[in-house]
Amino acid sequence: MPFTVQVNDFESIEKEWEEILPRTKANTIFVTPWWQKVWWRHFGDGAELLILSVRDGDELIGVAPLMIKQRVLSFLGDTDLFDYHDFLVLDGREGEFYDALCDHITGLEWDALELKSLRDGSPTLVHLRDLAASRGYKAQIEQEDVAPIVVLGSTWDEHLGSLRKKDRHELRRKMRRLEKADHAKQYTCEAPQSLSECMKDFFRLLRASSPDKDEFLTPERESFFLDIAEELTGRGQFKLYFLEVGDVRVASCICFDYAGRYLLYNSGYDPEYSSLSVGLLNKAFCIKEAIEVGRDTFDFLRGTERYKYDLGGKNSSVYQMVIRR
Repeated sequence: MPFTVQVNDFESIEKEWEEILPRTKANTIFVTPWWQKVWWRHFGDGAELLILSVRDGDELIGVAPLMIKQRVLSFLGDTDLFDYHDFLVLDGREGEFYDALCDHITGLEWDALELKSLRDGSPTLVHLRDLAASRGYKAQIEQEDVAPIVVLGSTWDEHLGSLRKKDRHELRRKMRRLEKADHAKQYTCEAPQSLSECMKDFFRLLRASSPDKDEFLTPERESFFLDIAEELTGRGQFKLYFLEVGDVRVASCICFDYAGRYLLYNSGYDPEYSSLSVGLLNKAFCIKEAIEVGRDTFDFLRGTERYKYDLGGKNSSVYQMVIRR
């Protein structure tokens, strides 16, 4: 039986999408059906949803979460709220998936295929590039960003030992200084019934951090954050951390706990407490907890902020591929 490509909506493909995701190289929070469905609900106006499934008979071998807008075919979502994108393809079935997908999208009306936020090692970067060239299309690949990542050891002391000597010394010095502050402590906001109130403090600290973050947090993105927090909390994948000094929340960050790794999504702090390095230390304590609960990776996600390297991050590349007719 030949391979078939079907057009789906979220309801018709969500269960199968969730089932195959752990068996793909693309497996990350940003390509889950629940993340993408929440994004589409908030930001999908003006685009055409195009979720394609590739099947070998009755077996699903891959999903292509796409959309079309102004004759541009792209992944569903954008880089302001997605750190990674990709197609979901069962390991070992890449050749069949990309060949069938390429045959199908060749028959669609588009001028450019823009695939952003592909992680280093994505099979899309190789398979789709070669298939595009074989069909006479021009495929351009360039580095879009970097995402610093820490491969975690088994203990916090082991992690500290992996840091550069200067960074290790500075981190320990800052931790000792915080210990002398008024009842400093870190904790998570875990109760679903208090999530909305906790998110208000997160938004306050995010806005206070910098003019850029204040500008970023539009009412639309704030609404998205609230809905994604509720969705992921129900799945045990959302961790909202606060660092408190003198009974005042002075730093906050959102981490996702997914597929054996922590992902640091966004953070904020009160500049009035910058002398205590509360923003950096709140993140350091998140790494410590990730180690203690047995996660293997701490992903700082996209961006080259200095604290990511001070805490041991090593760059991994993020690419974009553009194919034009």
